[in-house]
Amino acid sequence: MTSLSPNDRAESRIITMEDAVGYGAISCDAQKPVEHALVLKQDDYFFISNSHGDIAPAGSCSLGLFEKDTRILSHYALNFHGGSPALLCVQSPHSYRGQIDLAITDEKFGGSRWDPKNCIHLRREFLLADRLLECLTLTSYLPTPVSYWVELVLACDFADIFEVRGWKRKERGQFHEPELAADRIGFSYRGLDGAVIRSLVQFHQPPSELSSKGALWRFDLLPNTRYRLEWEIHGDFAKAGRPGWSGLSFEECRRQRDSEHLRWTADCTRFSTVPRNFEGLLDRAIGDLDALHVRLGDDRVISAGIPWYSTLFGRDAIITSLETLSLNPAIARETLRYLARHQGVAENSFTEEEPGKILHELRRGEMARNQEVPHVPYYGTVDATPLWLILLHETWQWTGDDQLVEELFPHAERALAWIETHGDKDGDGFVEYAGSPTDKGLANQGWKDSGDGVPFPDATLPRPPIALVEVQGYVYDAFLRMAALYEARGDSSRAEALREKATSLRARIFQHFWIEELGIFALALDGAKQPLPTMTSNAGHLLWSGVPDMSQAKRLAGQLLHADMYSGWGIRTLSAAHRVFNPMSYHNGSVWPHDNALVAMGLARYGFDAAALTVLTGLHDAAACDEFQRLPELFCGMTRTEGMHPVWYPVSCCPQAWAAGAFFLLLQAALGIRPEAPAGVLHIKNPALPDFVRELVISDLKVGESTISLQFERRGQRTSANIVSLSGAPLQVRIELTHASEDAPKTG
Repeated sequence: MTSLSPNDRAESRIITMEDAVGYGAISCDAQKPVEHALVLKQDDYFFISNSHGDIAPAGSCSLGLFEKDTRILSHYALNFHGGSPALLCVQSPHSYRGQIDLAITDEKFGGSRWDPKNCIHLRREFLLADRLLECLTLTSYLPTPVSYWVELVLACDFADIFEVRGWKRKERGQFHEPELAADRIGFSYRGLDGAVIRSLVQFHQPPSELSSKGALWRFDLLPNTRYRLEWEIHGDFAKAGRPGWSGLSFEECRRQRDSEHLRWTADCTRFSTVPRNFEGLLDRAIGDLDALHVRLGDDRVISAGIPWYSTLFGRDAIITSLETLSLNPAIARETLRYLARHQGVAENSFTEEEPGKILHELRRGEMARNQEVPHVPYYGTVDATPLWLILLHETWQWTGDDQLVEELFPHAERALAWIETHGDKDGDGFVEYAGSPTDKGLANQGWKDSGDGVPFPDATLPRPPIALVEVQGYVYDAFLRMAALYEARGDSSRAEALREKATSLRARIFQHFWIEELGIFALALDGAKQPLPTMTSNAGHLLWSGVPDMSQAKRLAGQLLHADMYSGWGIRTLSAAHRVFNPMSYHNGSVWPHDNALVAMGLARYGFDAAALTVLTGLHDAAACDEFQRLPELFCGMTRTEGMHPVWYPVSCCPQAWAAGAFFLLLQAALGIRPEAPAGVLHIKNPALPDFVRELVISDLKVGESTISLQFERRGQRTSANIVSLSGAPLQVRIELTHASEDAPKTG
């Protein structure tokens, strides 16, 4: 055995890929995803295992321990004396903690093979902090002591996240022979970019036997006595200043992480409900939002989701921030500042960077470092830039933070300039995209960015440049919001010019996108300026942006709540009446919670409160069906059947940030909450609680320098609103209760 120090460089013997496979380092070739049961996330790490807590089979393309877009553990499996254990339970009380209970039968310990009984209880507890820790507890209920063994099988392939998703690389870097010491195994790999990546497995109780493929413990297991084993895994341990084993036990690390989580929740708005079921869904979402943060240098920002998107996405971070301003405006501040610092400054055809443009996606794995992919960062999106402007203004509305606006205003002006120059590819006054200039970028560059996500009703795909309908709404809204910011800064002439631009753009949207005979807004305009007459949820975003007139809004809302669009669980991305509809597709018939939340805000904006409540109810019922009480990234668009659960999308990210944030925006829509922090006003218009909540108390809601607590109580179909407490700066609360519109759209 060689001595292994956390500060040593990876200079052990280089081995071939064939030898690496012998050590268990598996290249992620075309494999079908393995169903997973446990997903944990904290900072730069996420862990996905099967129902037994294992990463197995080795190299499975949907399981692993990951750090910074690199899989640092590709095989992780426990074997037990007595055979394969039976699964009892999988639990995850927090996004960073998991517990799996298993049982071994007495068949090999003197019991009957015809009537085996559970006799050894196995509890696997997982904790994710700045490393993965596991505590294995064995308890024997056999009447006599037994000689027992436990084996942990390990391997590391250092696969880039793009490889895990199926990307085929022409070559890889150099694997090194695993290094062994009495209580640890170290794996290392030198990438094509020259960077050395390491993964260290540190055993708190040294194993009886140790090899390059894992560890084995032998011990006597006594009746009704617990036996514990602990170990931890972390990557990049050779990095200067990065410690190895902390010396803390599993319980000590758990208490430390719980304290950090409590500090996060203490800064958030609190929600309590009667009955408490909905409160549990909100608590889970709050925990997920904490765990979904990642460290990027000295910054802590919200990432998109697990497993494929554990990194910063401009659009996702912005929409999550918009959804959660009522929960914790720190998310929005972090997002605004980080994206501003990485705003485009030059033209680059490989990354699609342009001056003033907001980035789309940042990756930190070997393939990005080696420029095999353009995500360094990648700027291939047309909606993140106007959405960033919307977020800046909406954050101001919630916080009244003039200093933040002044700090970021130069970036806002550059974003406006991008909209009016590079954003308009052909000078027609619309923001559009022409697809990626390379085969490594995105063909579609709105939120429905799959290759077939922007279709004609018959599944024909349009030729670029493509002007998406919702993007024009975002630009319209951004113009008006920036006009308000210019007005607040005393620049009335610039404010008026932007309002005129918004008025002109709205008229052109009516002219080119509205299809009178269908009563819908087209999904997009193609390169020939022909509208795509496809009924989609994209048009619903125009309600959020305030584009339609009242007549159009009523017809559009009716379409969105009609049976071909509303599945019973939520609004579909695309109408079931179209030939292109596929409820199992990513964007052409599925249901996305964040999409529904934005549409619901739009419905409430036009006074269609009952319709907004319908959307909230459907998504609540869907989340309540999930084992861990979460809304996934998306689920399938099959029609709801009485007594049945929604059909989950097989490779949906969960947890996903903008899905976790959806309920907070949905509540804002249902309760009619509209902040005006710069004016010291909070509006509450026609609040309505859904049937599954009788009472809701929102505590420590922050509006500007004020902190307010509100109580909402439903009696029949009427909801009252009361102020419980108010502290800090003076705040005028305007509660408006009026009768709902009689011609509001209904489902069916």
